Amino acid sequence: MSPSSAARPRHRGTAAKPAVAKRPFVAHHLAPPHEILSEEETRRVLETLGTPTERLPKILATDPGLMTDPRFAALRDAHENLAGRLVRVRRPSATAGEAVAYRVVIASPLGD
Repeated sequence: MSPSSAARPRHRGTAAKPAVAKRPFVAHHLAPPHEILSEEETRRVLETLGTPTERLPKILATDPGLMTDPRFAALRDAHENLAGRLVRVRRPSATAGEAVAYRVVIASPLGD
C-alpha cells in the first residue's frame, strides 16, 4: 500500500541550516599540561639532555594537547614558526611524583 500524496508536502524548501558556532577549547581533565618552551629554553634543555632533536619524540603543531598551553594560541595567532621548538609535558607519576617528557614540534603535513 502506497502512502497518499496528500500526506506529503509537494515541495520541500531548501531551508538554510543554522550556522554551528565553534566551541572554545576545553582541556580534558586527563590531558597532561603541555608547555611550549622559548627558543632559549629549548637550547638549554637540549644542552642538558645532551641529545639532538632528531632523537626526541615528535608532536604535530596541530596536536590538541598543545591547546592546554595558553601561550600556544598567542604564538599560533602571531604566525610564529613553532617547528623545532620543544614542548614540556608534565604527567603525574605514582613513583616519581611528576614525570617530565620533552617533544619536538614538527609542522603539520597538511600545512595547517
